[in-house]
Amino acid sequence: MLDRRTAQELMARLHRDAAVLASRFGLRYRALEPERPNVKRRYGVCFSDGTIRIRLRHASTGRPLKYSSLVNTLCHELAHLRHFDHSLRFQQLYGQILEFARDQGIYQPRAAVARASGPAQPATEPARGGGDQLTLF
Repeated sequence: MLDRRTAQELMARLHRDAAVLASRFGLRYRALEPERPNVKRRYGVCFSDGTIRIRLRHASTGRPLKYSSLVNTLCHELAHLRHFDHSLRFQQLYGQILEFARDQGIYQPRAAVARASGPAQPATEPARGGGDQLTLF
């Protein structure tokens, strides 16, 4: 299971890495938050106000996702700050952010960083109240 301390450590690391990535690409986000524990159908979401939420736990086991999966999702959501769609321009920026993250040692897809495994295969969940949002695929 994902305990409070582990969640805080993951979020602190994501905040540090998000700052590096956002700065490099001139992106500004309002907040980076963990997704609610009951959200199971998406890995991340970017709201129109610049809030990014990242799911930290595996949907069925509740254990932490691999850090590389979290970074992949973070890069995807950061790209949405500039392109609020899944256009070619979005895909290109997402690829550039991910490649920079790899070059900086932030994105290490084969490294066993967290205890749980889980592919970063995004899914959607319908919006429930609040502002506009874009979920993954």
